[in-house]
Amino acid sequence: QVQLVESGGGLVQAGGSLTLSCAASGSAFSLNTMGWYRQAPGKQRDLVATITRAGSTNYSASVKGRFTISRDNAKNSVYLQMSSLKSEDSAVYYCKAYAVADGRAYELWGQGTQVTVSS
Repeated sequence: QVQLVESGGGLVQAGGSLTLSCAASGSAFSLNTMGWYRQAPGKQRDLVATITRAGSTNYSASVKGRFTISRDNAKNSVYLQMSSLKSEDSAVYYCKAYAVADGRAYELWGQGTQVTVSS
């Protein structure tokens, strides 16, 4: 069974930076597109950024130019570098990955990590 575990959330002042990490664990799997989503209280879960296995990236308009997504395929990990943080970036951030294991495809979610930006 493949699992995603996020880390790196916390409290940061507006204008500051924070880096989130997400690592996949399990046996005999491969990861395709990975991404980050976020959900603020009372709102739907929204796309933040995605990255393909080859490294092609996609960002939501609200974070483009401030956030950078990257991955390390050897470590089965994806990262989100966040800078120039704003109060509206406060949310629970979730890692998502498409994985293939035992010939089956899976859509995986992490447990979420809280990011709070104080103004």
